[in-house]
Amino acid sequence: PAHCDGSAPLMTADGWSPLPLVEKKQLTSTANPTFLFRFRLSDDQPTQPVSSCLLVRAPVGAVGDDGKPTFELRPYTPVSDPASKTLDLVVKVYPEGKIGNALKSMNVGEVIEFKGPIVKYESATAAKKSSISMIAGGTGITPMLQMAEELLQRKNYKNPVSLVYCSTSVDDMMMKDRLDALAAAHSNFSVYYMLDKAPAGWTGGEGYVTKEVVTSRLPCDAKDKDALVVCCGPPPMMKAVSGPKVSPQDQGPVEGLLKDLGFEASQVLKM
Repeated sequence: PAHCDGSAPLMTADGWSPLPLVEKKQLTSTANPTFLFRFRLSDDQPTQPVSSCLLVRAPVGAVGDDGKPTFELRPYTPVSDPASKTLDLVVKVYPEGKIGNALKSMNVGEVIEFKGPIVKYESATAAKKSSISMIAGGTGITPMLQMAEELLQRKNYKNPVSLVYCSTSVDDMMMKDRLDALAAAHSNFSVYYMLDKAPAGWTGGEGYVTKEVVTSRLPCDAKDKDALVVCCGPPPMMKAVSGPKVSPQDQGPVEGLLKDLGFEASQVLKM
């Protein structure tokens, strides 16, 4: 990545903007560690809409005919306050992850290119739902945190928001402090943590999300047409719970256990 000259350009959805890294912090020390990457935004950057994602690109792809590497790009959901003048990404870095490793290799002051925000679901629409049930796995927690914080910060918002968050291990869990603080501050928000394999003394859930977990831990009911279930996680989880998203523009049919419980496409959002 290149170095920044000290200023941050305006980020837009129309073109690529090089934003400077101002902080990098390792959050987990598992086999595939998670990092916080904080970038500076322009002082003139408008408040980011929720829920939305950003595209990040870097010249780390295969070498083209001109001898230069091609660009790889990935979507990420920021976890910073939408009004903040810094942009926080929480990224799990895999050995084969080209953008994750490009971010990990950056030094403070270097830049990487962003485009966005790209709105995925209007928070005003979510605020009209009778309840919000969230099922997240791994880094799928980032859009859930963004939406939950946005809704709960609204004055007079009293509808139930509940989250089931699945991780491989306690050490692999992300943003737990923020989720616990949110639950402590808002009586209408609850979070239920699940681990693939629970250690001794664990008080949360173990194994995979089941129909019983959904019906006992989340406020959603398929008979309530105004209920919303939001899902985001690794492909095996999405397949089992909601069915995969076909593309950013195509949610695809409701499948998995949510279909078995009677939920319709209008009640399910795949992030």
